Amino acid sequence: MRYLLRAVKYFCAFCVLYVALVWLGVKSQGAGVSVWDSIVATMSVTRGWMLSGAVVLLSALYPRFGFMTRRVECDMTEDREQLLAAFTMAGFVLREESDGRMIFRGDNLMRRILMLCEDEIVVEQYGQWVDIKGIRRGVANAAYRLELYMENKQRREE
Repeated sequence: MRYLLRAVKYFCAFCVLYVALVWLGVKSQGAGVSVWDSIVATMSVTRGWMLSGAVVLLSALYPRFGFMTRRVECDMTEDREQLLAAFTMAGFVLREESDGRMIFRGDNLMRRILMLCEDEIVVEQYGQWVDIKGIRRGVANAAYRLELYMENKQRREE
């Protein structure tokens, strides 16, 4: 059910983006055509239907490839300062914490909207590693920053 909900969200986001681009195109040409007339004209040809099919396919596949898990060598208790700093710099704040698990969310409403409210990143301890799970761009950004912080910490200790 969660997968389907994500696919529908991405489909709606692609539709809004398409309408915005059509609106910009119509306004920049100065033609006396409405946005709706332009969309109807596009959908009356084969290429318009191919575009629709591509949007549906992309929306259906994105939830599968848009989320990831990344492992970083880190201890949640010992390296808490580095962990929080990495997520703060990536634009996330700690919302919930329990035994061996932290949940981060976007730090402001605009970030949450841009991520279609899929801004939750879960960090769990896995041996000497932490698993960072969530939307691909948020996880990649936070994990990269955390790796840098951990490298800097090791250099300072040497």
